[in-house]
Amino acid sequence: MRYDGRMEPLTLYIDHHWISPYAMSAFVALEEKGLPYTVKEVSLPKQEHRAPQYLAHTGRVPALQHGDYWLAESQAIIEYLAETFPFPKYPRLFPEDLKERGICREIMAWVRSDLGPIREERSTATVWYETTTRPLSQGGQHAVARLLAACERLLSDQRTTLFGQWCIADADLAMMLQRLNANADPLPAKVRAYVEANWKRPSIQKWSQHPRPEYVPY
Repeated sequence: MRYDGRMEPLTLYIDHHWISPYAMSAFVALEEKGLPYTVKEVSLPKQEHRAPQYLAHTGRVPALQHGDYWLAESQAIIEYLAETFPFPKYPRLFPEDLKERGICREIMAWVRSDLGPIREERSTATVWYETTTRPLSQGGQHAVARLLAACERLLSDQRTTLFGQWCIADADLAMMLQRLNANADPLPAKVRAYVEANWKRPSIQKWSQHPRPEYVPY
């Protein structure tokens, strides 16, 4: 049998609290591809991502180890998985249509680089540990308004995915919106329906329902 490096072991390194939205995105990608993999938890408070044996080039979490190959940054990990384990043998992560694929990547980049007040005032700790009743600041309200304006353009009343079929950007966008939904911030009906439908997806539920240790901020 010809050697195929794709069959080398896959290990995903994630934060030990299981609250990183970027680790969740990479985890969901592995689940959706149906790939066998191992999860290794990394304690950020203990600086385990700074240890010599943690070989991610950027020293960040999440990271994927595939054999002796290391790759950090969630979007890079997802792109790598999509190209290393392509359709039709493995399910798609990105839309088939090139224009939809471009929008998928646009959303992924946007939620990673913008909307900082939402990420700060509605941290993922409030999704999986303790919710907050603290009102959003003016900056937070402005970020939410921009997020919901984009959702108004992107989401249809007739479906709970961005496009005709689910894509990885649905997980990322739903994660950003769940920061608001979990903390009882008001959302339009179609946005709430979108979030809640995606949150029930088995790959996301597997992440969300995983047991978590006591939360220690860092």
